[in-house]
Amino acid sequence: MSAASQHAEQLAFVQQSLDVTVGDDIHAMADYVRSGFDDGAVAGILVYGSCLRGVSSKDSLIDFYVLVYRADQVSSNRLSAIGCKVLPPNVYYAETGFEDRTLRAKFAVLDVETFGKWVKPQTKNPYFWARFSQPCGLMFYSDENARGLICEHIRQAIETMYGHCRGFGQGNAGWQEALVNTYRTELRAEGPSRAAEIVERNSEYYERIASLFDEIKPTKATWFLRRLQGKAFSVLRLLKASLTFTGGADYLAWKISRHSGVEVKLKPWQRRHPIIGALFILPGLLRKGAVK
Repeated sequence: MSAASQHAEQLAFVQQSLDVTVGDDIHAMADYVRSGFDDGAVAGILVYGSCLRGVSSKDSLIDFYVLVYRADQVSSNRLSAIGCKVLPPNVYYAETGFEDRTLRAKFAVLDVETFGKWVKPQTKNPYFWARFSQPCGLMFYSDENARGLICEHIRQAIETMYGHCRGFGQGNAGWQEALVNTYRTELRAEGPSRAAEIVERNSEYYERIASLFDEIKPTKATWFLRRLQGKAFSVLRLLKASLTFTGGADYLAWKISRHSGVEVKLKPWQRRHPIIGALFILPGLLRKGAVK
């Protein structure tokens, strides 16, 4: 098979995998999030996370990635928009009524060009290419050109991640080991069992990737250095999120407790001053193993 034909098959697979069926609640939340941007600014909206895996939106936040066309469309605040360009994404919170309840979402925002840059193999930090090598859905796209561009970036994320998987071995074992190592580049508590669960649940998806991307060469990486860099990035992203994410301090505490089982109780002053509060609680979380 020629390289062009293989690339076309890979793109077709990505398009099919992004065509997911979700409930009316997730569609309603995606529409509400998009309504907060200027007309024509949003190229596409991706959904991922627990609600895509079947967890009820009553029990969890809905996770979106909003891809805008230009960097200055990320935020009306110029400094915030520049910050997203340097260390994407910007993270925000939204809630809206749906039927007889409240929907809540966490949505990350960045421009399409920056997204494409961060999924390439030249980007050592796996924050984007590890996330979007996993199943996700395209909830909205402005036109076919936008859809094609987003699908190509997802295809590239899969290619980059799969190269690292092959650096650890063949088959599911390689995927699991790669996922575990990408988790360790963030302030996350997931262990090997979490990676095994993801791969097992989506075994057909990963097997299809193995057949379509079989010519990708193994990528060797110095994961110790990547962990140091990645954890520094994670701290900076958390600090940035605390400035943009309404209710961000409580969300972060809930997120850590949910993933680690370690209860995080915030004092009123830590809610008012989340950056300083985070510096105070982080050492204790590290000692308890809530973040690693």
